[in-house]
Amino acid sequence: MNEHLQGRLNVEPTLVSPRASENARRLMAYLCDLYGRRMLTGQQYGIDETPEMDVIFRATGKYPAVGGFDFMNDSPSRIERGTVGTDTVRAIDWWRQGGIVTFCWHWNAPADLIDEPPDRGWHRGFYTEATTFDIEAALRDDSSEAFGLLMRDIDAIAARLKQLRDEGIPVLWRPLHEASGGWFWWGAKGPEPCIKLWRILFDQLTRKHALDNLIWVWNGQHKDWYPGDAFVDIIGEDIYPPERTYVSHIDRFKQALGYTAKNKIIALTENGPLPDPDRMIADGAPWAWNCTWYGSFVCEKREDGAWVVGEQYTERWMLKRFYDHPFTVTRDELPDLTRYPLPEERENGEKA
Repeated sequence: MNEHLQGRLNVEPTLVSPRASENARRLMAYLCDLYGRRMLTGQQYGIDETPEMDVIFRATGKYPAVGGFDFMNDSPSRIERGTVGTDTVRAIDWWRQGGIVTFCWHWNAPADLIDEPPDRGWHRGFYTEATTFDIEAALRDDSSEAFGLLMRDIDAIAARLKQLRDEGIPVLWRPLHEASGGWFWWGAKGPEPCIKLWRILFDQLTRKHALDNLIWVWNGQHKDWYPGDAFVDIIGEDIYPPERTYVSHIDRFKQALGYTAKNKIIALTENGPLPDPDRMIADGAPWAWNCTWYGSFVCEKREDGAWVVGEQYTERWMLKRFYDHPFTVTRDELPDLTRYPLPEERENGEKA
């Protein structure tokens, strides 16, 4: 690893939230200490069925360190149509078992769902193709009904995040993901309205709702969409290479480094096939954590109804090698993150 890249791995454990909670600060301190030396394993839970963690444990004897969750079914326009959000309760259980929590939000458009199955049904309302909701127009007039619906939705998710806050759970919070791709409505009108929405979301959650447990993970995937260092703690990249392709993704790691001159932790916030830890070390791409997407990316259902390792994207041998690798961290290796030492405690000679 060259000296310039090595220098970019030295990240200060400070957070952009104005009054970050103690547990959020402890988690950030741990992430900064680990960054560049080891990578946290991670796995996204499914939406309808959730066999992923059990499948991994049966195959490897270990659980991932990071559990991925989604507020998709907490979106008001989905709840109106009968969905029930379950990931908040699931995330609380994961934290109590010693895991780290990350949340994304497939934000169903607040209104104007096309609702023409199959590709433009209401359940796909986070996709640009399934809604006529115009983010640019909504943000142009803060007295408009559309703007009010955006605020309603943010308030709804804030209520779920408050449940996590009240449990003392720090959240690696990854909203408005993959915006530059344009396939989600929040990215459909280009970078300016999306950046504006990010900053509004930041202000509403940190100030209005006093959510001090959030570590802000920006996942816009293009420099032009970066909302600014004052609004981002961690940078994430989502990468889906071809099936059974185990690489380091060094090019995307370097791309993420280029979004800002300030040192920020960089994570592989979604992946299909697992990255190869040996290649990551050799190439100098030490992602802070990975989060394999759910379903067929890690498991499959047999004819008898049993869930087993699915080898379409990552073969069983690679799954086991990844979870056994000395570079990767599994849940059983995590410290007690409620007692992990803060920088000032180390200076004072205190111990975790």
